[in-house]
Amino acid sequence: MKLFEEEISRDHNLLSKDGIVNYYGKIFSPQQANHYLEYLLNNIAWKNDQAVIFGKHIVTKRKVAWYGDRDFSYTYSNTTKNALAWTKELLELKRITEEKCNGQFNSCLLNLYNNGEEGMSWHSDAEKELKKEGAIASLSFGAERKFLFRHKQSGETVSIILEHGSLLIMKGTTQTHWLHRLPTAKNILKPRVNLTFRTMI
Repeated sequence: MKLFEEEISRDHNLLSKDGIVNYYGKIFSPQQANHYLEYLLNNIAWKNDQAVIFGKHIVTKRKVAWYGDRDFSYTYSNTTKNALAWTKELLELKRITEEKCNGQFNSCLLNLYNNGEEGMSWHSDAEKELKKEGAIASLSFGAERKFLFRHKQSGETVSIILEHGSLLIMKGTTQTHWLHRLPTAKNILKPRVNLTFRTMI
């Protein structure tokens, strides 16, 4: 199932069953999106992501940063991160996101993909620290990238292009029944910054 060029209603569920994903498209003007991208690239405390997989310590090219209402600890891929204090600009983006999706978030995991050779493998965001079935709001800035969902049982896939300045919401039982990934694309030379607003418990 492909949703590249179609007009998509914000209330339209991209998934056929077992979860809810809404794509809002571009919620910022090109000037606003460029402003935030420039800020995020140059003012976030980026660090290379780390993971322990089958006992092997791996450092990724992709960079990450973790911010929140307080110093939440968040463990995934067998490594633990502690949240930094919000910046003014991140609080602006959080407020805009909360207004758009009529929800509230207390933390944000940011990802920096320097080019299309950096991506993310199949996974679901179901760590024990996250609110069960809580919404995850994903803002994208920079290079447009393909994003995929795959049902854990049926293998059904859904794909969409995440645009510069766009918003995607995952909620309900999406993380329980679906995996998602950001595939690599060698022809993409520009960076992409992704902010995933979450609720920690």
